[in-house]
Amino acid sequence: MDNPEQILAILFQLTQLMLVVLLAPLLTGWVNQCQAWLQNRSGAGILQPYRVLHKLFLKDAVMAYNASWLFNVTPYIVFGCMWLAAAIIPIIAVDLPFSQAADVIALVGVFALARVFIALAAMDIGTSFGTMGARREMLVSFLAEPALLMVLFTSSMISHSTQLPRIVEALAHHEFVLYPSLAFAALAFLIVLLAENARIPVDNPGTHLELTMIHEAMILEYSARHLALIEWASSLKLFAYISIGIALFFPHGIVEVGNWAGLPLAIFLLLLKLLTAGAGLAVLESLMAKMRIFRAPEFLGTAFLLAVLGLLIHFLLGA
Repeated sequence: MDNPEQILAILFQLTQLMLVVLLAPLLTGWVNQCQAWLQNRSGAGILQPYRVLHKLFLKDAVMAYNASWLFNVTPYIVFGCMWLAAAIIPIIAVDLPFSQAADVIALVGVFALARVFIALAAMDIGTSFGTMGARREMLVSFLAEPALLMVLFTSSMISHSTQLPRIVEALAHHEFVLYPSLAFAALAFLIVLLAENARIPVDNPGTHLELTMIHEAMILEYSARHLALIEWASSLKLFAYISIGIALFFPHGIVEVGNWAGLPLAIFLLLLKLLTAGAGLAVLESLMAKMRIFRAPEFLGTAFLLAVLGLLIHFLLGA
């Protein structure tokens, strides 16, 4: 590419980076507000996550006396991994510079890297809650990652590429085709999204009950700016997973790099998809109850079976 095209691609990449990091807390606030409406409560408002982050950043951090360097750097690593994952995913445009640097397998690896660090940090302090949460997190991830890979492989087989931009181009910029295999993959991806983002029925992000919490158990020792970064990273992770779902199953509206005329429409469609996905997530969580941790393998095993079924349908029927 010549220099003007490179500059345009970098500008699109920076636009997506800033859009993602600013909208991620808003998405979390929208989901929480929809849940409040469904429960006949007024709610704290969709801007509440921004208020919480502002309050946490202004506080002084309290560190455990036996915390090592790993515990201190983990919030920054987790936040960086989630922001990098959101940069790889084609959210508003395809052929972004970061999208070409990694495929779907590397994307799963970025999520796994953040998970490993937060689990190690939870065990670093030596508290019973942190160790329990780390073990449960590893159990969930051990079951969710294979299902996620099978979902991504189904889309990769259809597009003949493991690059997310190529998948988006194959599914959105060509003739409209219904793929039954993607229907099974979408159901599997929904289950994985709920599990990986500590949502009901696998986890409950709004509780600190010792018998139920997974993600919250790992971050009990964090405070101030460290806790703010982890909470912001959790919002980024939810945003990234929903964006993956949009790229795989509803990619229409994502523009090509350099198409500034289509960028406003792409951002509008992205906001519309995020609003719909957030409201749907709130409805699902309001209709379901938190399951016992011992039922999680069955729940995630169903996701793996659905993903494999979608892959087999593609191989056997070519659809």
